Amino acid sequence: MATKELKTFTREEVAQHNKDGDLWIVIDAKVYDITRFKNLHPGGASVLLDVEVAGQDATEVFYGLHRHEVLEKPQYQRLQIGVIVDEKSVIHGRIVGELSKVPYAEPTWLSTGYHSPFYTDNHRAFQKAVRKFIDEVVTPDARAREEDGKPPSASVIEAMAKVNLHAMRMGPGKHLKGLELMGGIVKPEEFDYFHEMIITQEFARSGCRGYGDGLMSGSVIGLPPVLNFGSDEIKAKVVPDVLSGKKLICLAISEAFAGSDVSGLRTTAVKTEDGKHWIINGTKKWITNGTFAHYFTVGCKTEDGFTVILVERGEGVETKSIKTSYSPTAGTAYITFDNVKVPVENTLGGEGAGIFVMLSNFNHERWVMICSSARSQRLIVEECLKWTSQRNAFGKPLHSQAVIRSKLAAMISRAEAVQSWLENITYQMNNMSYKEQAKYLAGPIGLLKMTSTKYAQLTAADAVQVFGGRGITRSGMGQHIEHYHRTVPFDAILGGAEDVLGDLGVRQAIRQMPKNIKL
Repeated sequence: MATKELKTFTREEVAQHNKDGDLWIVIDAKVYDITRFKNLHPGGASVLLDVEVAGQDATEVFYGLHRHEVLEKPQYQRLQIGVIVDEKSVIHGRIVGELSKVPYAEPTWLSTGYHSPFYTDNHRAFQKAVRKFIDEVVTPDARAREEDGKPPSASVIEAMAKVNLHAMRMGPGKHLKGLELMGGIVKPEEFDYFHEMIITQEFARSGCRGYGDGLMSGSVIGLPPVLNFGSDEIKAKVVPDVLSGKKLICLAISEAFAGSDVSGLRTTAVKTEDGKHWIINGTKKWITNGTFAHYFTVGCKTEDGFTVILVERGEGVETKSIKTSYSPTAGTAYITFDNVKVPVENTLGGEGAGIFVMLSNFNHERWVMICSSARSQRLIVEECLKWTSQRNAFGKPLHSQAVIRSKLAAMISRAEAVQSWLENITYQMNNMSYKEQAKYLAGPIGLLKMTSTKYAQLTAADAVQVFGGRGITRSGMGQHIEHYHRTVPFDAILGGAEDVLGDLGVRQAIRQMPKNIKL
């Protein structure tokens, strides 16, 4: 299809088209004929007929009311009839695959002129490829599914499987052996937690919290117990299908009766008389990906304590969607197990060893959530810096107000503090065994998650104040702010409530206090 050739006009020529039946405007050196569109304008025709808009350069007015992507929609691109002679458009939105030039919009290691001891040239090449993939493949689907509530599209899951993103999201390990990662950019034996952090943080840039959880995040927390504690037979059956995206798995621990208090769980697993099967009865609540999962990693009360068992969807397993404050695309479920018969071979980590299985899983789960939280805060910083630069109040840019600059300073400081602590912990993870991580990092990760989610909620509140009414409107200029403010509490609850994790960190520190130290 041939591209329409655009005419050139002088600003004087455009100014002649300033009436109800003949209405043009200029936005960033582009000329638009909005004669027919004006009556369809969501804000009414009177705004477009204003003497400062009709036939005039409406760039400042437009960007005070609309996001740049509005102009990129086909129905509005068709309204462009030409350009201003000898002038060029200079404004652009997010460029696919490219780094943002807005200060603090990127972590320091990706910012021009800065250095980091943690990242190599391979990490940089990997980040560039992952960003391009997510911008092109994931983000468009994320925005559509966040709105319609449908599960992430199969085409996205398949595309991720082709470059083995599902496998990489499980972290470094033997499961990567023999796989081509991101087109061969990184070798399986060289893939580390900084590579995984890059993946998680690039996903977070889509700004769609429900979709982020819906896109197999249940597998990120539900499959590791199978990888680390399942029998060879179980792994052979389950792991390939999950890593290829053909089947999904979720972690089913929380109940209406117990969340952080694992000892209060009421779902039971009782062995049959011949000892060959478990019979599971009970319920689970707020289970991410539960509505469309094929497998469930289930925490059960057994005779010997707490046991984790892999359950396949089948007779006696029923899932219902739970309405939460983010999109149904996350697949948040209420699950009922009614006399579900499961082979004892599906036991993960041994009978009564469930606490160890789950504790070993919590560190990675919480670390992933911190990665996402840290990057999401940075997205809000970027939105606020853009808005305060283009929004005028009292005849000046919004950032000329000291109170606004104070809020920006606080938001930037929180984002940078969390990322710095996160990179320190990630470096430790790269240099510790699985057992060492469990011994030394459970407390610090708990404290960092508590800090990050508390900071995130403060940033969300500040951002709403910066955007005003737009910050509580689900569309338009403040859509990312409204979404973030509405969904940010999820990070403070999922994976362990803030107070519980803070207490965990302090209790671990107290246990390590030397007995011979006094004031």
